[in-house]
Amino acid sequence: MKYGHETVVEGKFEEVIDRTKAALAERGFGVLTEIDVAATLKKKIGAEMEPYVILGACNPTFAHEALQREPDLGLLLPCNVVVMQKAGKTYVKAIDAGAMLGVTGNTELVGVAGEVDALLKETLNALKG
Repeated sequence: MKYGHETVVEGKFEEVIDRTKAALAERGFGVLTEIDVAATLKKKIGAEMEPYVILGACNPTFAHEALQREPDLGLLLPCNVVVMQKAGKTYVKAIDAGAMLGVTGNTELVGVAGEVDALLKETLNALKG
């Protein structure tokens, strides 16, 4: 099952993170969390891996609407956006909001999921050029 969207982005890793945050903000998302997975794993267990950062993005308007329809939805929020390097390329990946919200089985979330997913895809498209 496909559960995300991705694009390859040119630029230095830290710059791509900054550009990703800016592109999300332009579409109404705030970044609530930033987890440097590579640094955390190195510190905790000495594991080496390529740069990998998870941004927890939330659009408050859509989050509020969705939580009104599905109070337990907080278990799935925020929307994760990953900036990672693999084989010399930097990828930005975003959760497929439809797949994420689909696990609830609540058909009232279909519209919200579609709108959020469109904004996340727009974010990835903006980073391409």
